[in-house]
Amino acid sequence: MSVYLSIENVGITFKTDKGSFCALDDVRLRIDKGEFISVIGHSGCGKSTLLNIVAGLLQATEGGVLLEGREVDSPGPDRAVVFQNHSLLPWLTVYDNVRMAVDKVLGGTKTKAERHDWTMHNLALVRMDQAKDKKPGEISGGMKQRVGIARALAMEPKVLLLDEPFGALDALTRAHLQDSLMEIHHRLGNTVIMITHDVDESVLLSDRIVMMNNGPAATIGQILDIDLERPRRRVDLAADPHYNHLRAEVLRFLHGHAPASHAA
Repeated sequence: MSVYLSIENVGITFKTDKGSFCALDDVRLRIDKGEFISVIGHSGCGKSTLLNIVAGLLQATEGGVLLEGREVDSPGPDRAVVFQNHSLLPWLTVYDNVRMAVDKVLGGTKTKAERHDWTMHNLALVRMDQAKDKKPGEISGGMKQRVGIARALAMEPKVLLLDEPFGALDALTRAHLQDSLMEIHHRLGNTVIMITHDVDESVLLSDRIVMMNNGPAATIGQILDIDLERPRRRVDLAADPHYNHLRAEVLRFLHGHAPASHAA
């Protein structure tokens, strides 16, 4: 059986005023179709750099990425990215922000009526269909992120890439969006890679957690299988001994690899 997404011996070096800086070195990871992968580590360990290489926004200096056997060498609609900043166009409505992506990616395969229905379907998926005529300035930060996720899903990507999508939100809004993301992943069975700093978020959402060593020349230090049954309910997991064991494993890794200035 062929690997769906393969990160093969990826390394990247940047030229700086002080010389060459190796951000990532020999990163190897194979991801099955439908897996939810979280990448966690301290600031500066290359998490977002790795995501940007998978997205095609950066070119690896060494190694490469294969998606269904084809090399990733540029951005494409088969990989949709949701950043911490929602990046919605402020002069367009919620509907038009999603519809613009649908028209661009699916304009040659769906009729105008089908593209309308598909736009509304994805807004309904994130519970934003009732706010379709509002503009970004009229909705909350959490609602903006819902629209960003709807826009990404509407492109029908093979891989959904999330770069700390909930990092700027308050705890309650973040929890609601985590629950929504779990529900969407359960319904669609899509392949997701999410960058996060949040230990609880990574254990709650993931099938596997990829834990990065600190840079320079950062690489994967450990991969933790999250063998909790789905669907998952955060209230039930709070008192689950196995959930707390997995959470402790991630904390143990992060504490053991803390930068010297943060180590106790």
